[in-house]
Amino acid sequence: MSPFLIVAIGIFVVLFCIIKLRLHVLISLLFAALITGILCSQDQLYQFAAHSGMAPADAVKFSGQSIGTRLSNAFGSTAAKIGILVIFASIVGSALIKSGGAERIIRSLMNGVGEKKAGVAFLSGSFSLAIPIFIDMVYFLMIPLVKSMGIHNPKKFSLYLSCGVGGAVMAHAMIPPTPGPTFVAKELNVNIGLMMLLGFIVGVFTIICGYFYAVWANKKWELPMRDTPDITIEELKQKAGLKAGDLPGLGVSLFPVVLPVLLIAGKTILGLVIDKNSVGGNSFQGVLLKFFDITGDSNIALFISAFFALLLLWKRLKDAKAFRKVITESVSSAGIIILIISAGGTFGQMLQQTGIGVKIGEMATVYKSFILPLAFLITAVVRTAQGSATVAMVTTIGVMQGFSSPEVLGFHPVYLALVIGCGSKIFSWMNDSAFWIITEMSGMQEKETVRFFSYMLVVMGLAGLAAVMVLSRIFPMV
Repeated sequence: MSPFLIVAIGIFVVLFCIIKLRLHVLISLLFAALITGILCSQDQLYQFAAHSGMAPADAVKFSGQSIGTRLSNAFGSTAAKIGILVIFASIVGSALIKSGGAERIIRSLMNGVGEKKAGVAFLSGSFSLAIPIFIDMVYFLMIPLVKSMGIHNPKKFSLYLSCGVGGAVMAHAMIPPTPGPTFVAKELNVNIGLMMLLGFIVGVFTIICGYFYAVWANKKWELPMRDTPDITIEELKQKAGLKAGDLPGLGVSLFPVVLPVLLIAGKTILGLVIDKNSVGGNSFQGVLLKFFDITGDSNIALFISAFFALLLLWKRLKDAKAFRKVITESVSSAGIIILIISAGGTFGQMLQQTGIGVKIGEMATVYKSFILPLAFLITAVVRTAQGSATVAMVTTIGVMQGFSSPEVLGFHPVYLALVIGCGSKIFSWMNDSAFWIITEMSGMQEKETVRFFSYMLVVMGLAGLAAVMVLSRIFPMV
């Protein structure tokens, strides 16, 4: 059977299970992986293994593996890549929110720019927080602050809301250590530090474009503030005067956010400017390299960040029972995310084993100029159809694996990783959990969420595609 037909069947199965049968995404992905794996012939498995660089004997052994073995190996390898990062990122996020540290960061940004530029503060604040914190947690943090600010200026409520959730979206799509871009970078063998740097640059450009859309939408459509199940308008007015003295300091709040970025970036920069073969192990440069080689690993950096975040949480709570509850809840929430990503990775690897990457790689000599738009389109279609940005990114990697080498691409694979991230943000609607979180917490109606959130994602995603295509031409890095 043709690899393209198998891939089409696999994608159809996962979308049919999620949209029509309304099965949980974890079950849907594993079922689609099973179907795809069964349809893949032994000859296709051998060709995939041989093309991946396996010795002939190993390729023969691989092609003879049972579907159960291939599924479990694929699931385990994906969990090994992403599991520790997800756990520690979840702990950091929960600790910052429960300690009040995340709120201190946002308040400080707003105090720095003033009420007239509160939209910019929400945009930059949510963008920054989404780097170490899961995006749903950013929504839970930002929307109450947005409603509090909206009480002071109701006519700009939609602007504050769009900025408060929009900034987080693009950081979540392109900047490690968030799970999606981290997984994509690892699959394409892209340096995490480089992914963080270029993801930040492209992300800033996209949120600027998103800000202009939010300003335009605020003028075009009116968004009234409404009572929500968690709080009424009257209660918001009473809470508008919350004292800043009840929150931790800005420095200790920012430290767990900034630390992993500095450690990972430090490892990358030192690796570029210092040749480890030319320095002694006991010299200052040698010790520095060893230090960052250990702490600059993304898993270790997040572990260290989680330690300081928990230290901040303990100082604020000083209650062992409440402290343990926060950790338990954060680890539990991380568990389901790891399972879903691992299932997506399994499905992606089953798609790869069909040889689709090899076939697309052969076509790349003719269609090189279409590689980035194609990756963007595939990701956008899968995201729109099934709702999960991370699953869309993982699925696209399975399809586009043949483009992972600079020789085939004509530019550095980091640009492919970034454009997949941009495509994963088009289009959020009723099959996306974030759509309902934002709708319910803000008091919006569904059509209002589409106007002020979903359309904004389209603008930012397309802006990111344009930016990546321009950068790949000007700075191909090959």
